[in-house]
Amino acid sequence: MVEQWRDGEWQVRGISGGASTKTYRCPGCDQEIRPGVAHLVAWPADGRGDLTDRRHWHSGCWRARDRRGPVTQRGRGAPRYG
Repeated sequence: MVEQWRDGEWQVRGISGGASTKTYRCPGCDQEIRPGVAHLVAWPADGRGDLTDRRHWHSGCWRARDRRGPVTQRGRGAPRYG
């Protein structure tokens, strides 16, 4: 489905836990989405992007993305907070 946000239109698709076989890093919280965890994948709906523009998000992080500031990307060895 296509969703409208302040930063444009996004194509969004739900990924079931059974279909999730890789680890991804959520851009909303900078935490891992582990295999077997249901989540969303989103990419720009304007047709200008390609497969590298797809991002995997926790469902809650995607819904809250307009209320959050940008997340600082850390290295995998950085300590986790919270």
